[in-house]
Amino acid sequence: MRRINRNPVYNARNPAMHISVGITRASCLLWMLLQAGIALAADWQIPAGQLAQRITGITGPGTVAVTVVSRSSLSESDVQDIRRKLVTELAAYGVQSAAFDQAAASVQVTLSENLGSYLWVAEIRQGTSEPVVVMISMPGEIGGAAEGSSIPLSIRQTLLLSAETPILDATIIDGNPSYLVVLQPEKIGLYRMQNGSWQLEQSFAVVHVRPWPRDLRGRLIVRKDHLFDAYLPGVYCRSGVAAPLNLTCDDSDDPWPLTGNPGDPRAFFSGARNFFTGALSPGVQKQTNAPAFYSAAPLPRDKYTLWVFAGVDGRIHFLDGVSNQVLPQSTWGSGVASVRSGCGMGWQILADSNEDGPTDEVRAFEILDREPVAVSAPSEFHGPLTALWSDSYSTAITAVSHNSETGRYEAYRLSIDCHR
Repeated sequence: MRRINRNPVYNARNPAMHISVGITRASCLLWMLLQAGIALAADWQIPAGQLAQRITGITGPGTVAVTVVSRSSLSESDVQDIRRKLVTELAAYGVQSAAFDQAAASVQVTLSENLGSYLWVAEIRQGTSEPVVVMISMPGEIGGAAEGSSIPLSIRQTLLLSAETPILDATIIDGNPSYLVVLQPEKIGLYRMQNGSWQLEQSFAVVHVRPWPRDLRGRLIVRKDHLFDAYLPGVYCRSGVAAPLNLTCDDSDDPWPLTGNPGDPRAFFSGARNFFTGALSPGVQKQTNAPAFYSAAPLPRDKYTLWVFAGVDGRIHFLDGVSNQVLPQSTWGSGVASVRSGCGMGWQILADSNEDGPTDEVRAFEILDREPVAVSAPSEFHGPLTALWSDSYSTAITAVSHNSETGRYEAYRLSIDCHR
């Protein structure tokens, strides 16, 4: 997904962007960021002492149950060493480690990392009070370590189809047999799984009166009462119910669904451009407007859903129904999609890169409060990505790449593998 003025595809890149730490919340959260560099050697005493000091500033002397969870590329021996040193440092401040049923407070420490720093986050719970979060950050050479087998998750990349003409979206409809629906500028193909490969069974013309915009985008949504819907700029297409299928296309300026869940927000797409205007119907709770954006992805939480928007302004926006918090700098491009994997925090964001070049990549992230944390090695492609969409079930993601070597468009299914 390149800059519009260099390669006319839907989401412009922002090469000046790189992830930085940014976290704000009400008084229950404390943002503690260490600016001083800490040498990341085998001895974790200094950062353990820094975190212990901040924890005890909240709990005071007493007993705590300490849990350390790693979502980083640190080895298991490092994780255990960090826990031992943290417990020792807490004891020096008068805080003794105890079992959960004997402790006055509990502390869960999550060891994570973004693309440039290690992050240690402590969530402190005392009785029925709201949890308090303290955090330290330390710079480190994470890139090499992050490629190792200790990365928590991996992205499975499966080629679905290759074509000479652009592919806008593709989705699998599970069943017996399974079907693959492929959306292209002038047609929709229905493929059936036979003998281990997708074979074209039917093809439908996409009827439209107005010419397509230069950077054409399209979206497929699987439905329960009929097979699928297709959305293109100014056009809505609906499949029939029974075989042999038919396709009906009409002019429409109705909003596009952002997910396959009927209750989730829809967004109005600019008929002459390649992005969403920002008007939502329905909205994210009370928020009916977002900044103009290229893509959006939901991350369900216990009591709300955090929506991640890749804005036309080159920034990542987090909408939670009340506030719009901004991650002003990011290595992400403008393609984001979410997947319900059951791994790690349960949901991950997959984001493309903002680097220009003959190749592209997608990496999985988890959002710790409002801080993206890389949880996978990159999944690489032989050309720029032109589409990145969650499927209608939020269990996989469709990525379309324009292969720089062959010139063909390739649709891939991306899913998450847990390292367990």
